[in-house]
Amino acid sequence: MSYSFYDWNNALQQRNEYVEDRLKDGSPVVGVSYAEGVLLLSLRGSQRKIFEVYDRLMMGSLGKQSDIESLRLASIDTAHKEGFERSPDDVSIQRLVGFSLSPAIKRVYNDQSAIPLTLRTIYTELGKTPNDDHFFVIGFDGEFRTQNRFAVAAGTTYAEEQAEDYLSAREAVPATLAEAFSVALTAWGVARTKLSPEKKDDDDFDPLSDTDLKIADDPAVAIREALKNGLRVEAGVLDRATAKEVKFRLLSEKEYHPWLSEV
Repeated sequence: MSYSFYDWNNALQQRNEYVEDRLKDGSPVVGVSYAEGVLLLSLRGSQRKIFEVYDRLMMGSLGKQSDIESLRLASIDTAHKEGFERSPDDVSIQRLVGFSLSPAIKRVYNDQSAIPLTLRTIYTELGKTPNDDHFFVIGFDGEFRTQNRFAVAAGTTYAEEQAEDYLSAREAVPATLAEAFSVALTAWGVARTKLSPEKKDDDDFDPLSDTDLKIADDPAVAIREALKNGLRVEAGVLDRATAKEVKFRLLSEKEYHPWLSEV
C-alpha cells in the first residue's frame, strides 16, 4: 500500500485536531519575571503542574498528566546528565529545549505509529536580572518559541496571544512577588476566558480539563469561579535573591492566600 504526501499531511492534520481539541479546556500556565525572581502560576485540580528541572530551571505544563510526567522525567534526566558530563554551567534552557526535547517530541509527533504527546509546556531559566530571564514555550509538535519577561501556555494559540498582550501592556517588571502573583493570576484569567475570538460553547466538555465549569467572560469572575469550584493555585518560584543553592520553591497557601483577596 502506497503512502502519499497527501496521506501524510492529512494524518498530521488529524493529529493536530485531536490534540488541540483535548488541550483547549486545560488550565493555562503563566510565567512572569519580577525583580527578585521568576514565577510560574496555574490553577489545578489534584495533579501537580509546576516542577523544578535543575538549579535555575523549572517547567509548567497543561495536558495529559502521564505525558507531562514523561516530559518532566526526560527533562530532569537530560539536564542532570548534561551537568554531570559537562558542567552545571552548561545546563541551559536553550540546550535542554532546543537540542534535546524539541527533536525528541518532533520524532514522536511525526511517527504515525505513535500517539502524539498531549501537552503544552513552559520552561523558564533564571537569569541575573529580569531582562536575563528566558522563557521557552514548547508544543506537542516539538515546535517552540522564546520569550523574555513573561510567557503563557494555554489551550489555544489565541488564548496565549490575548494573555501575552495583557502582560506586554505592562511596561514595568513587577517589583515584588505579590505584584507578580497578581499579574500572573489575571493573565491566567484572560487566557482562560479568551479561548477564541468567538464565545466558547458552554456545553463543551473535555475529559482532560481541570474542571467542567462554564467559563465566564470576565477574567476575575473566571478566577473566582474556578477557586470556588475546587481548583487551587499552584505557584513555583525561582528566587534570584536567596543565598541558598536551591532556588526553586512552591508557594504555600498561607503565603499567597492574602493576595487572592485582591481578585
